[in-house]
Amino acid sequence: MKGIHCIDIHAHFFPQAYLKLIADEGAEFGVSCSFADTDGPVIDFEGQLIPPLDRRFCDIDHRLVSMDEQGVDVHALSLTRPMLYWASPNLSRKLSEAFNDACVEAHRAHPDRFVGLAILPVQEPDLAIKELDRVAKLPGIRGIYMATRILDRELSDPSLFPVYERIEALGLTIFLHPITVVDPKRLSKFYLTNFIGNPTESAIAASHLIFGEVLDRFPRLTFCLPHAGGTFPYLVGRITHGWGVRPECRHLKTAPVDYLRRFYYDTITHMGPTLDYLIKLVGADRVMLGSDFCFDMSTQRPVEVVTNLPGLSEEDKALILGGNAKRLLG
Repeated sequence: MKGIHCIDIHAHFFPQAYLKLIADEGAEFGVSCSFADTDGPVIDFEGQLIPPLDRRFCDIDHRLVSMDEQGVDVHALSLTRPMLYWASPNLSRKLSEAFNDACVEAHRAHPDRFVGLAILPVQEPDLAIKELDRVAKLPGIRGIYMATRILDRELSDPSLFPVYERIEALGLTIFLHPITVVDPKRLSKFYLTNFIGNPTESAIAASHLIFGEVLDRFPRLTFCLPHAGGTFPYLVGRITHGWGVRPECRHLKTAPVDYLRRFYYDTITHMGPTLDYLIKLVGADRVMLGSDFCFDMSTQRPVEVVTNLPGLSEEDKALILGGNAKRLLG
């Protein structure tokens, strides 16, 4: 879109240093990486194979070509499965450092094209805070990336509160993404782990942040929900009704629907009317461009998804394509 700086806040990145650490040290913990496939590295995450990684995941120059073709000016680089919570404390620390340093390197090489969303070993809060304090001083780190749950801990677990407190103090946003999903055996056929599991995880995470009073405890902390909030924006009416009638929810003083604008959302809906609903529900100032770059489930023409949406004003398009992200990422 002419004159608009388009920023993709959901663009995955697998640095070579991160993959090599998994290949060298991950097998002991049930995760491995092979470079034998000519189509790209293959990660085995606890018996689940992640398809060969397209060269654009790892190679910045090839990524830039795709970004130019899509009309995207900036990628906020982020990790995805398998992240690093499965590893020992020492390996988890090394994996986070490898990824975060690669983001900084990409930013230094192309400061107008890349920023990084740092990954932290939050399953070890002391290590996470140490790494957070390190990367917060480095150029290009503009947010934090975190799973929708940390191993068996939900995001409302008090053990995570010291990490939240430090992130809030630094003024950084937490961007969420699923790793594992609820009842994966039931969803194993037909790739339902992604179609249904991932969006459901976002709704579970949002609900824990609300009912676990994380958003009340940390009033300046912001979260971005992936895949347009998953199922959360479409269940919020039901959740709010339940809050009004169920004894399990009476501790919460504010209606769940009133927390909608405590979150940000990306544009990954794969259907125009669904995105239109989200924008009307939460406001154009809470939605940001996202593509899921560059998996087969990604949006191939993310800018056009926004520019072709009927009835959206030019001002709102500008906010979604880049204005909101520019404000949030500093």
